[in-house]
Amino acid sequence: MELTYHRKGDYLFPNLTIEEQSVTIGKYGMLRKTFMKENRRAWYQGLLLSGKLDSYLAEIDRTAQERMEVIMGNLLERFPAPDKETDRMAWVSHMNGLTTMAEETVLTELVYS
Repeated sequence: MELTYHRKGDYLFPNLTIEEQSVTIGKYGMLRKTFMKENRRAWYQGLLLSGKLDSYLAEIDRTAQERMEVIMGNLLERFPAPDKETDRMAWVSHMNGLTTMAEETVLTELVYS
C-alpha cells in the first residue's frame, strides 16, 4: 500500500479518503445514528472511520422496517381493526394505536439498544 502526502506548512499529511457507497438512510437509521453519536461514541467513530457507518445504518433501517411489518401483522391478528367503510375514524384511531405499539417495540429492540 503506497500513500501519497500533501504539505501544509512544515508538515506532511497523508491523503486519506473513506470509500463509502451512497445509500439512503431512513427514519430508524437516522435515529440509530443520533443514539450512537450521543451514547456509543467509540463504536460510532469506529464505523465512521472504517467507512461502514452508512451500510450499517441502512441495514438497521431495513431490519426495523421488516420488524414493523411483522409486528403490525401480529397485532392486527390479535386486535382486529373495525370496518374501514362504516367507521373510518375508529379505524384510523385503531391503526395509529397499533402503529405506536409496534414502533415502540422496534425502537426498544433495534434503535436504542
